[in-house]
Amino acid sequence: MSDDLVVRRARGDDWSALKAIRLEALSDTPAAYGSTLETASGFSDKRWRAMAEQFVYFLVERRGTVVGMASGGGNDEHPGTKWLYGMYVTPSARGSGAAYLLVDAVATWAREQGATELFLHVTTSVERAKAFYVKAGFEPTGERFPMERDPSLELITMVGTIVDA
Repeated sequence: MSDDLVVRRARGDDWSALKAIRLEALSDTPAAYGSTLETASGFSDKRWRAMAEQFVYFLVERRGTVVGMASGGGNDEHPGTKWLYGMYVTPSARGSGAAYLLVDAVATWAREQGATELFLHVTTSVERAKAFYVKAGFEPTGERFPMERDPSLELITMVGTIVDA
């Protein structure tokens, strides 16, 4: 793992960095996300700031430049569970350990919320992401369903056990 990587919780003044990395993610791997580049590109700066302030986003930086993001949250269809959402690492930082830092940050947040497991959805067509999650200790739950915004894409649900640090 690269020692020049730092992961931290996003703040309101991180809105432009969050916007940039999120739009990059939606452009790089559109099939991986429940939202689209077109939709997110239309968000106002005020909305990006509110997202950075009000939601649980983590950013990973290399030498002061944001190279990845992930979000933690709940899932109304699975009450009481904690979820990893919207994870992305820029191509130049893949293989650096940035993705593991993001998973660890969201898992730590989830543990602080009382969770013992962390769930996620991954698109079956994004093999790289699915393989990473397996390597990171997540297992398929058996739940599969079409993505709401594009039913031609199938999602699987995965779960990982949160271990105390």
